[in-house]
Amino acid sequence: MHSDATRAALLRRLRVSAGISEDDAREIEALPIVVRQFPAETAVVRDGERATNSCLIVDGFCARSKTIASGKRQILSLHIPGEIPDLMSLFLHVMDHDLSTLTPATLGFISHDNLQKLHRRSPGVAEIFWRDTLIDAAMFREWIVNVGQRPTPARLAHVMIELRERLKLIGAVDGNSFEMPLTQEQIGEALGITSVHANRVIKQVRQEGIVEFNRGRVTVLDERKFQELADFDGRYLHQSPTL
Repeated sequence: MHSDATRAALLRRLRVSAGISEDDAREIEALPIVVRQFPAETAVVRDGERATNSCLIVDGFCARSKTIASGKRQILSLHIPGEIPDLMSLFLHVMDHDLSTLTPATLGFISHDNLQKLHRRSPGVAEIFWRDTLIDAAMFREWIVNVGQRPTPARLAHVMIELRERLKLIGAVDGNSFEMPLTQEQIGEALGITSVHANRVIKQVRQEGIVEFNRGRVTVLDERKFQELADFDGRYLHQSPTL
């Protein structure tokens, strides 16, 4: 895969969210990246492992999660092309959660050694990646509120809208439709409910004419109801350098 294509979604996202300069963009474009293909539902790095690389999602979807002793799993966040979901492993040397693919995925691995050299050489890039980790933290806060306080239909709508807004940033939304390649079980793991409950909630939002969810794709049927149900305020995504 051509290096420009490997970094395209990352640079597109950073130009909008962080206002990256062309000099800093060239530094990122020059990073050596090893590209690998992963099947769906495959561990990229596991809880307890020591990572020596951070991975850039080139294509496909990934999730971060924690699994407790009983075997139950909580999905902590969803990740899309152009994101580096394990950037924290550059400084937190032992992983405290799992990163896995949701779909077949193309991932680009950047060695920590090269990232550290880039940070020392280019403070502007270091600031941009630091901002990215802070946005991650803001998203985690919102997910805690979502799972802990919103009614279940609102939880589902909120996760859907968040994903749509992030996909917009990389040009991956088609009109009123976008990918959300999660099974009912995975939706339950993201919302903190059982897969049976997830099935009921999906049916509810369909019957109310808000969204259609079919084969990993969401189609918004009523934007006003969708926004009202989710109670969504996208400031926490910080999708502008001024936020």
